[in-house]
Amino acid sequence: MNESTNPLFITNPILPGFNPDPSIAVVGDDYYIATSTFEWYPGVQIHHSKDLKNWRLVSRPLKRAALLDMRGEPDSCGVWAPCISYHEGLFYLIYTDVRRFDGNFKDAHNYLTTCETIDGEWSDPIYMNSSGFDPSLFHDDDGKKWFVNVVWDHRHQKNRFGGVLLQEYCPTQKRLVGGIKNIFAGSALGSTEAPHLYKRNEFYYLLTAEGGTFYEHAMTMARSRNIDGPYELDPYGYLLTSKDHPNAPLQRTGHGDLFETAAGESYLVHLCGRPLSSVRRCPLGRETALQKTYWTDDGWLRLEGAVANGLAKMQVPAPQLVDHPWPVPMQKHDFDLPELPIEFQWLRTPNPERIMSLTARKGCLRLIGRESIGSWYEQALIARRQQAFQFMAQTKMEFSPNNFQQTAGLVCYYNAFKFHYCYVSVDDEGNRFVDIMSCLGDLDRTLTFPICEAKNPALASNPLFYLPNTGPIFLRAEVDFHQLAFSFSTDEQQWTKLPFTLDHSIISDEAGGGDGAHFTGAFVGMACQDVSGQACVADFDYFKYVEG
Repeated sequence: MNESTNPLFITNPILPGFNPDPSIAVVGDDYYIATSTFEWYPGVQIHHSKDLKNWRLVSRPLKRAALLDMRGEPDSCGVWAPCISYHEGLFYLIYTDVRRFDGNFKDAHNYLTTCETIDGEWSDPIYMNSSGFDPSLFHDDDGKKWFVNVVWDHRHQKNRFGGVLLQEYCPTQKRLVGGIKNIFAGSALGSTEAPHLYKRNEFYYLLTAEGGTFYEHAMTMARSRNIDGPYELDPYGYLLTSKDHPNAPLQRTGHGDLFETAAGESYLVHLCGRPLSSVRRCPLGRETALQKTYWTDDGWLRLEGAVANGLAKMQVPAPQLVDHPWPVPMQKHDFDLPELPIEFQWLRTPNPERIMSLTARKGCLRLIGRESIGSWYEQALIARRQQAFQFMAQTKMEFSPNNFQQTAGLVCYYNAFKFHYCYVSVDDEGNRFVDIMSCLGDLDRTLTFPICEAKNPALASNPLFYLPNTGPIFLRAEVDFHQLAFSFSTDEQQWTKLPFTLDHSIISDEAGGGDGAHFTGAFVGMACQDVSGQACVADFDYFKYVEG
């Protein structure tokens, strides 16, 4: 996925595009990073590397209803902040399924699943608790296992981030046991979350994120001689933050995990964002970066080579490992295999057979129209992450709608209220056309139809771009930083660009009144809707994604 041009350095981010809240497990000479997926299914992304420079997506373990069912969960709920660890031959994956986000309450249920291999069949979940989110599991050297999570305080005029709770986990009884103790209230920055425990020499170290996940984000460290505290804050200040450096290329730095290579080299993985220079928005979402670290003589962790205290670098020294590049990902998928390519995900449902098929028509991905675009229950939208500021996505579709309630096409999607959709449908006389449907964010949740509402008089007299009523249609999206243009063709040779340059920065956390309310990133993909209930189908022959 990422190959540095300088073999002595690693270029950030190591996981470009929507890959937030990284947790890392080291197994011999293998490195595995787990990241949040929120409402996208299957849940949790796990990437694998052998050199910390080159990463490949190998698994999404939460892929059946027993482990995850997010139907009805609002945008930016679902899987928050997984924690992956490895101990005595077993992978442990802790994750949260958040069912409510807005308001005072957060209904957040924490689970544990295990597996002997990273890409195997993970166990049915073990319920842990529901007191908060961002849970993690620490394997102590005395054989005990400890569970920590943020406690959420819904009470009026209270600090919502109520501290870090500690409780013992018993692997024999498969449940949390013993007393619960609040071991850390955080620093003055507040919004303390993402706790991870470590042990080094005579100290337990507690790593947390603070300041919220936007531009005040930071990483804080504290330590204690006892696992249940009291914990003293790092006297050097924040371990990682960009909050005082608004022009730094990596912004929103925080939430992460520490690890060492076999040679004893110390690193941390963390989330970050790269805002567009023209507007302070991050359509690529919250990404994963890596920093080289070192321990001071008095036992505190610092960033190596930082030009300012806690400021992340775009290039960091590579470890003493042999370069291990992976095969270059395919740019074009022809849907010839019976399984969906790993790059693609869908929304919420553990029953993908209700919304798609790779066998109903050989060589095609068939989408089955269900609910409207933006539905929190069952919609046929199959998409992949945007991983570069400039890209082209293209598809070939066969679709014969019978009424205006049936639509299908190519979509640039953030969530139910932030998307640009180039779709095909029919007018009241049954004539097929292509148009654009947009939703511009929380401040205006009304769908807009740019072509139909065009102020250009020529377009007003002939507002729709009509198509032959039979035959394939080719759709293309071209993104250049904050600009998006859609095109269509009936022969893949002559293309018609729709006469609108759309604001692609809407497809981001910060846009449309986001302001801390959303946590994902831009996707591009294929969609089909049938709100008449007739379950119309659209067949997609291929999907191409080319960066640059």
